[in-house]
Amino acid sequence: MRMSLAIVVACLALAGCGRLIPDAPGQATGPRPYLPGQTPARSGDALIDRPIDDGTFGRLQRATAELQTCEAVLGQARVTFSPTPDRVNSETCGLAQAGVLGPDYGTRARMAPASPTTTCALAAAISVWRRQSVEPAAREILGVGVDQIDHMGVYACRPVNNQAGKRPSAHSRAAALDFAGVRLSDGRRITVTNDWNTTTPEGRFLHRIRDDACKVFGTTLSPDYNALHADHLHLEAENGRLCR
Repeated sequence: MRMSLAIVVACLALAGCGRLIPDAPGQATGPRPYLPGQTPARSGDALIDRPIDDGTFGRLQRATAELQTCEAVLGQARVTFSPTPDRVNSETCGLAQAGVLGPDYGTRARMAPASPTTTCALAAAISVWRRQSVEPAAREILGVGVDQIDHMGVYACRPVNNQAGKRPSAHSRAAALDFAGVRLSDGRRITVTNDWNTTTPEGRFLHRIRDDACKVFGTTLSPDYNALHADHLHLEAENGRLCR
């Protein structure tokens, strides 16, 4: 008995035998929130923590092709994603490999409206873009962080450009995000509507993150594409390749 007790004491002293005291009832066991000024925990060579380059889109496509692998990528990077059952809502509208995108505990910026329903592939692309483009570009060009990413929605049962007779939009599969702008930590708001056609730092910021988005998403459409995109960036995480 004395020998067993001595082994336990030695084990605790060396912290080499694992956790012997269970979590208290009700104690939170999920990822810790990101706090301003705190360096977020890194996830090694995780896809979402890698800087954007010419190979980003291909890596995302391979890593998100299967739902289980995609969920693992998000989980490793501390991105909250809650899968939802596949369903068909109409002949041209439904969800597959989708879920609710919650907080990303590896970054500061939050989505507004919160908790959009997205495909897992879109959730991963958004996570790469906001960590490796939106927030760094704001700090570099505007000298301040991003508190909020404003969008116009993801899932909507409608055709392309909302025009009857056209093919179903990627929004009808929750595979596209319409980005409207950001709210900065100093209270400023930057929007595609007001700042895209300017030569100000705000305009340069928007063009930078559009250019980065072209390496992350399959389709990226801006006001340079047509008047229907004058107030947003259409960011689509599917196989097509179009950047404008």
